[in-house]
Amino acid sequence: MKRLSTVCVSMLLVLCITVSFSFAAEKRGKFGSDKRHDIAKRVKFKPSNKKVRWKMVMPWSKGLLFYDIAVHFCDSVRLASAGRLDIKPFSAGELVPAMQTFDAVSKGSAQAGHDWPGYWKGKNEAFVAFASVPFGLDGEGYNIWLYEKGGMEMMQELYGRFGIYALPGGQCGQEMGLFSNKKATKFEDFKGMRLRTPGWYMDIMNSLGASVSPLPGGEVYLALERGVIDAAEFSSPAINYPMGFDEITKYAIQPGVHQPGIQCAVFFNQKAYDKLPEDLRWIIDICARETQLWSYNWINSLNAEAIRKFKEKIEIVKIDKETLIEFRKTTKQYLDSLKAKYPDVKKVLDSQEAFIADYAEWRDARSGATPWPYEIYVSGKITE
Repeated sequence: MKRLSTVCVSMLLVLCITVSFSFAAEKRGKFGSDKRHDIAKRVKFKPSNKKVRWKMVMPWSKGLLFYDIAVHFCDSVRLASAGRLDIKPFSAGELVPAMQTFDAVSKGSAQAGHDWPGYWKGKNEAFVAFASVPFGLDGEGYNIWLYEKGGMEMMQELYGRFGIYALPGGQCGQEMGLFSNKKATKFEDFKGMRLRTPGWYMDIMNSLGASVSPLPGGEVYLALERGVIDAAEFSSPAINYPMGFDEITKYAIQPGVHQPGIQCAVFFNQKAYDKLPEDLRWIIDICARETQLWSYNWINSLNAEAIRKFKEKIEIVKIDKETLIEFRKTTKQYLDSLKAKYPDVKKVLDSQEAFIADYAEWRDARSGATPWPYEIYVSGKITE
């Protein structure tokens, strides 16, 4: 009898909790929804038997982790489709030169490509905003903006002008700062420095009095070793480590404000994509999302290991707060000038900046819970 009473009380508690949750959910209506659910709950297509063989081109050599990210996407598609869609990856130069990747897919000589969208700024300046913006979106920010705030639709509209269908296809988090033989932490230290960095950050640093060259990645090591340049950035710690910059420099100047988030894309010739059976198109979409998640976790796990290895040979130095604020001010002036000149840049950056502003209250409310090791946290460092 006692056991029966216990069971009854337990069931009553469960019922009360269920009613309570139900009432709480209904009080203001459902908050948020998965837009894909309505499509998925009644699937109207059947698995196809069609076998498709595609080629993927890219600007990456086989030694770079970006190449591995592109291969991971191809592997995911092959696995999920049981080999029905087989995308064969080709590194830079195997089918087309690195910087002809975009045109090859646009013209249909290759069906798929992988990239860092900033490489195509010569076609439209706005491509850079989908790659990385100085003091802009970090990895978390890109993921939310692309998938939830209309960023992916803007990306697809821009690529679509060139006969290409694009998806986010690799998020690598924050880059390292500058490998250098000069210790620079203050604003005046950067004046006259000979730097390697591309894109928008090149223009920003030139405006601050540095002398900047956008050397190709393969030339950076020799330029540093021979003293042609004083400092250089290339990518994240994991991608930099095999390049051996710590063998010829003394410092790593942090943080990498030029690229808070490295965003890549996977893209397809629109006509080839449209010919695919619907189930294979869904596989491409889901595998691109899986690659976006996997790459962020994979690279950052390696970054933690790489930075420890770097510290064995070089000193990690931090730019002081006042200098970072000055850099931020100069960056805003530069980005505002781009927005005034290029309507597409204005559209995309306005959208990103609106998201950053909307997200700021949550970012502030949650601060103070950074998972530092115990000794670091209790010493007073509670935020990142």
